[in-house]
Amino acid sequence: MSEAWPDVAEPGNRDAILTAAAALAGSDGLDGPSAGTLAMVLGRSLAGGGTGPRARQELQVAVVTEAGRIFDEEVIQPALAAPAGLGQLAAVCEAFFAHLERHACPGGCFMASAALEMGTRGGPVRDSITALQGQFGELIRGFAAVAVAGHELPAGEDPGRLAFELNGIMLATDTNFVQHDDPAVLDLARQIVRQRLGVGNES
Repeated sequence: MSEAWPDVAEPGNRDAILTAAAALAGSDGLDGPSAGTLAMVLGRSLAGGGTGPRARQELQVAVVTEAGRIFDEEVIQPALAAPAGLGQLAAVCEAFFAHLERHACPGGCFMASAALEMGTRGGPVRDSITALQGQFGELIRGFAAVAVAGHELPAGEDPGRLAFELNGIMLATDTNFVQHDDPAVLDLARQIVRQRLGVGNES
């Protein structure tokens, strides 16, 4: 039987619904949160919008967009505010670790878990996740390119490869922190990033 989904276009519902759904999807997956669960989280009933797979897909895309907004606010904007080049490289990693530390999403990095969940499926949900991840990788590569151009990193440093490495460190940190919920994981990750970037050992 098709399940009724809340109307994300309803002005009074949209922000609260999407924020709650993004939090739930971090731990339950994009296919996990139901309209009933969302109603329980929000403490009120939600008027049904559409029904069936298409309405569900529309909500999932909206949830990915909201998760991207939260990630932008918590990770990307603090990095952009740092000094260009090496400062931004260090800042984007630190902002990501702080994002995990605050348990902003119960299941760790939303985009990482959503990419694994939706990676083998076609369609707009996966496309949205892929686009956001691609933008994040390109942002890191851009920071690295500025650092190389400013002689903050060796001239032979490949910005694309460095971005891949740092992204890999962040993803490994996410996985281990979700599994163990141990601050030592974040301490180790910070140490590895500082060593890789050669920025010293200060906090």
